[in-house]
Amino acid sequence: MTFSILARDPETGAIGGAAATGSLCVGGWVLRGDLASGMSASQGAAPSTFWGEDVLSLMRGGLGAAAAVERVVAADEGRDFRQLSALDIHDGACTHTGAHTGASNLDEKGHLAFPGGIAAGNMLAGRDVLAALVEGYRAAAGSFDRRLLAALRAARDAGGDFRGLLSAALLVLHPDRPPLTLRIDHHPEDPLGALMALHERATTGDYAGWVRQVPVSTDRTRVPD
Repeated sequence: MTFSILARDPETGAIGGAAATGSLCVGGWVLRGDLASGMSASQGAAPSTFWGEDVLSLMRGGLGAAAAVERVVAADEGRDFRQLSALDIHDGACTHTGAHTGASNLDEKGHLAFPGGIAAGNMLAGRDVLAALVEGYRAAAGSFDRRLLAALRAARDAGGDFRGLLSAALLVLHPDRPPLTLRIDHHPEDPLGALMALHERATTGDYAGWVRQVPVSTDRTRVPD
């Protein structure tokens, strides 16, 4: 029911993810992140929000993404109906990705790792969607968050979720900036277009100026000038 991408930007140290689905509230269901451990995307026919949090906790404790995914999946008898991808960061650098795609999720389904990230999806319109998701990110210009949005657009244009799209979301965590967490929970016409419009509003103008004064990971006591 969902396609998602997780990645780390080597130039800024930011980590992030983006997702879209033919159902509601993809951001709340799928994307999780923590600068101390990495990113996760928990999705599928019967997604577990516990999976996304649990894999972050294991990575925070020192496990690589693949080992953390394996441990979370092994403990859940419903694993065949779920999908999980994860990206870890150790010593400030992305070191591994891991993923599980349960056999009972509807085709097309799968996951695809690439340098610095991983893409996953189910209920996809075709086998080309995951490749388009990755290539859309890697070929895009501009900021990290814009490249993640470009990935969603490329996957949609390759067929996306075979039901169409109802919701889309973006989550970016940066050590020197506040979290950027944007969600379109229901938009029957164009959730991705709405997400991109929201992103423009959130990263320009007075709102973007105000955001620059709030505390961040590297300066937790920041105050306005």
